[in-house]
Amino acid sequence: MCKHVLNAQVAIRSPCCRKWFDCAECHAESESHQLLQKFDMTFACKKCKKCFRKDTQDFEDADEYCPHCDNHYVLEAVTPKPRLEVEGDDVRIDSRMIKDERLKQEEERPIFDVKEAADKLG
Repeated sequence: MCKHVLNAQVAIRSPCCRKWFDCAECHAESESHQLLQKFDMTFACKKCKKCFRKDTQDFEDADEYCPHCDNHYVLEAVTPKPRLEVEGDDVRIDSRMIKDERLKQEEERPIFDVKEAADKLG
C-alpha cells in the first residue's frame, strides 16, 4: 500500500531491481540505487491481479485501461494532505470529549392500548 499515492491502481515493476512498487517515491525509500527509467514498463493491475506491458513512447487514450479488466489506472493522483486535529485522550477510556449528536427518538405509542381496550369495546 502506497503512502504517497492513495488511489494507486497498478503496481509498477522496476527495471533495475525487478521489484514491484506503487510509485517512484516508494522505490527511492526502500532501495539504495536510482530508479532506472525505460520506455517499456510492466504493470500489475490491483483489481484483477494480472500483469501487462505498455510501451510509454506510443501511449494512447486506450492504454489508460487494463487490457484484462478495463480498470482505468491512469488517474490524477490523490496524495495525503496535512491537516490539524485536536488530539485528546483515548476515547475508550475517557469519552467526555465525544458529543452524541444523534437525535433522541420519541417514545413510540401503540395504537391499541390493551389496558383501555376492555372499556372501549364494551
